[in-house]
Amino acid sequence: MAVDYLVIVVYLAGMLAMGWWGMRRARSKSDFLVAGRRLGPAMYSGTMAAIVLGGASTIGGVGLGYKHGISGAWMVLTIGLGLLALSVFFSARIARLKVYTVSEMLDLRYGGKAGIISGIVMWAYTLMLAVTSTIAYATIFDVLFDVNRTLAIVLGGSIVVAYSTLGGMWSITLTDMVQFVVKTIGVLLLLLPIAVVKAGGFGAMRDQLPASYFDPLGIGGEAIFTYVMIYTFGMLIGQDIWQRVFTARGDSTAKWGGTVAGTYCLAYAVAGAVIGTAAKVLYPNLASADDAFATIVKHELPVGVRGLVLAAALAAVMSTSSGALIACATVANNDIWSRLRGVVRPGAADGDHDEVRGNRAFILAMGLAVIATAIALNDVVEALTVAYNLLVGGLLVPILGGLLWRRGTAQGALAAVVVGGLAALGLMAGYGILATEPVAYGLPAALVVYVAVSLATPPTDPAVLAAWRDRLAGRDVPPSAPDTAPEPAPTRQ
Repeated sequence: MAVDYLVIVVYLAGMLAMGWWGMRRARSKSDFLVAGRRLGPAMYSGTMAAIVLGGASTIGGVGLGYKHGISGAWMVLTIGLGLLALSVFFSARIARLKVYTVSEMLDLRYGGKAGIISGIVMWAYTLMLAVTSTIAYATIFDVLFDVNRTLAIVLGGSIVVAYSTLGGMWSITLTDMVQFVVKTIGVLLLLLPIAVVKAGGFGAMRDQLPASYFDPLGIGGEAIFTYVMIYTFGMLIGQDIWQRVFTARGDSTAKWGGTVAGTYCLAYAVAGAVIGTAAKVLYPNLASADDAFATIVKHELPVGVRGLVLAAALAAVMSTSSGALIACATVANNDIWSRLRGVVRPGAADGDHDEVRGNRAFILAMGLAVIATAIALNDVVEALTVAYNLLVGGLLVPILGGLLWRRGTAQGALAAVVVGGLAALGLMAGYGILATEPVAYGLPAALVVYVAVSLATPPTDPAVLAAWRDRLAGRDVPPSAPDTAPEPAPTRQ
């Protein structure tokens, strides 16, 4: 394992070096939070794929393949489909808004009355997403170094917090590009073919496993419906995803770069399910399906390759963890703390350097909170499901309604957030956290209330709508916004 250890140590050291280099580029709020909105197609596609394909998509995707066969791909497939829908239908308009958070978009659209509540919901979602990713370090470091759970979480979490705090989105972008390459090589080009060959090829796999393992719908319609409701819709409105859209250089980068990333997700989904199916042939009696990834890596891969594939697993976890962390800190600072203090100053150029320090402090604080929460919790799957249900149930309707329906009002948006969120919570209490009913019924309730209250209240101020249309068209970015300041010519990606 000495060679494997060396590969991992070099990889982790490289992540910290990227963080230090990114710090030199993060000179303004725009640089720190959205990489100066200067990413070209190659970097944008790679970093977007990295953020959405985390530990759940890698370790969990293989585990679903182990349990259900090729239909285990559906969870990651719905993530890819959500990213494709976001990229094709909404990303260009989102990028033109030149904001930093989803709540800022809601304020622009509805007149500055929807941000604080939506910010709290979004903060809870991003926090639990970061916690879940951080807990995944325990599994990987246990295989690598045989360390206890707490030390594994502290070690992995500290590295992510360090490079994220140093350079913000520039550091995260640079590390995500490395992580994207490592994941592609480790999972798609190495682990996938080796696993299939070790299992005897597809013919042998078919002979040794039930026919249901090769049924594309074998996982069941209810599970697929749940994945669509949670993950596909979640991709449309999550702060961690939108914050990457904000980094795009222009409309075409956001649209076509995201389309490439979504297509990549579909291939990654199938690869994970096939690897899990091969693991079922090789190790049919594992105690937990989620052990399939670590088991096949540990016992079937040669020295060196094993280290690279484990680095790929680390890359998957780190990319999601860092993306969720900066999203959590951005929402906490810009949508909650600054509003509570009553000192909201959008685009105050004179405060750019102070804002960089403030956002850096929030990333550090949120990172420490994430590590502490991850140590305290043994299993946050249900907590993450609560966060996703609140996110989709409470925010999907007002966000998409604001983008698609001119007649929607601030009162309708607030009513939808409250009713959709409370409906999701109540239905989770009645049907169970992992049931499909919270989102299946919560969303229609939010939609009905949004339409009814919007129609029953005065239309949004025409001046607000005019300013909103100008921002959507990219015509009305405030002169003081840091994004309009002269910047270096974009480098070729």
